[in-house]
Amino acid sequence: MVRTRFAPSPTGYLHIGGLRTALYAYLFAKKRGGKFILRIEDTDQGRYVDGAVDIIYRTLKDAGLDYDEGPDVGGAYGPYMQSQRKDIYMKYAKQLIDSGDAYYCFCTKERLEQIHKDGAVKYDKHCLHIPREEAERRIAAGEPYVIRQNIPESGKDTYTDLVFGEISVDYKELEDNVLIKSDGMPTYNFANVVDDYLMDIDYVIRGVEYLSSTPKYNLLYRAFGWRLPNYIHLQPIMRDERHKLSKRDGDASYEDFIKKGYLKEAIVNYIALLGWSSKDDTEKFTLKELEAAFDLDGLSKSPSVFDENKMKWLNSLYIRELDEDKFHEMALPFYKEVKYLKGYDLRFLSSLLHSRCEVLTDVGRLTEFLTKFDDFDLEQFVNKKWKTDRALALKMIPSLKEAVKADDLSAALEKIAEDGGYKKGQVLWIFRIGITGAAVTPGGASEMARLLGKDECIKRLSQCEKRLSE
Repeated sequence: MVRTRFAPSPTGYLHIGGLRTALYAYLFAKKRGGKFILRIEDTDQGRYVDGAVDIIYRTLKDAGLDYDEGPDVGGAYGPYMQSQRKDIYMKYAKQLIDSGDAYYCFCTKERLEQIHKDGAVKYDKHCLHIPREEAERRIAAGEPYVIRQNIPESGKDTYTDLVFGEISVDYKELEDNVLIKSDGMPTYNFANVVDDYLMDIDYVIRGVEYLSSTPKYNLLYRAFGWRLPNYIHLQPIMRDERHKLSKRDGDASYEDFIKKGYLKEAIVNYIALLGWSSKDDTEKFTLKELEAAFDLDGLSKSPSVFDENKMKWLNSLYIRELDEDKFHEMALPFYKEVKYLKGYDLRFLSSLLHSRCEVLTDVGRLTEFLTKFDDFDLEQFVNKKWKTDRALALKMIPSLKEAVKADDLSAALEKIAEDGGYKKGQVLWIFRIGITGAAVTPGGASEMARLLGKDECIKRLSQCEKRLSE
């Protein structure tokens, strides 16, 4: 059975790039009837952020990426928190020392800094030949140490990546990585190998930055006599042609986009397209449809640029598919953030905004005209198409105020056009500008009048009349 894993570090919000890795691992496993596992790589205590683990749980579950095993759901291969597996790593590190594939290192931070100042580009194996008895005596005396991997000084490693094909790296380009740090915790380079093997992960899906360091991991697998997993490396997501999308640079997380009014289905759909495409170039997928369509042939060997405008377009398709009640339900929290909408008929407003929103926060952008009426530009009354101007508006406003009082506003506006010899479009234009101060509104003149109410419409028309008369 196929087993994939997502192994994030709890260092903050779940970044879009990390979520994409999780999504691809999930899709690859589900298409093949396999298992998707969550493992938390929390061995770097210095970067640990309180609450970040809960964010990972919450994000994956909200996005629909239900993991079969993990710290909070259990499983036969636990524990799934690396900090709870410390003794396991030390056991295997000592096996490597016994076989000569690792060694104790006592070099101080100052010495390491000095050799780099002197021109060294990697660790010089200074402690490799310390006799085992001496090393153990120094450790017993309390001297700080790390355990380093012993990389061969010649030869090369060749392996096959399922995206990039055959990869070869000379061992002389690799450094004797630290496997166990001075605090007894493992590094990523060691823990991921031990855990992937012990958790029976047979497909490792991760970023392309690990493509050239994978030979170090292969040496560890071979030292233990373990089978190598299948590798799938993913190109990065870029925020522009030269810069990667980066959590450290504050680039958006999943929850950021939710707060900006994106639907979770649209976020997942768009992330899937950042590095993968379907055989028929379809772009809109439900998660279930992605499970059926996802394949390795569609993975790109080139980086993808994050285009928020395209995600907005995709999100607008999902919003339009919502029924009126569901849209209103989802829009309500965003209405509450727009203080000036208090008192308006929000259910009616939803019927106007539903087909016009790209993201749910558009409920604010599309209704900004409501707060800008007092000083709007009176030149808005000028419309070349309808041949209207300020003078015509001033002349028409008294009739428009009377029309607002009528039981049938549409009929009253038509009568103004008929009696005055105007085109209907002229009347509607002046009326809409007269009550909203905006050339573009989320609905026509009659709909805006209903939203504002009779008293507010008369008040606004009177205000326009006064300003036009000055």
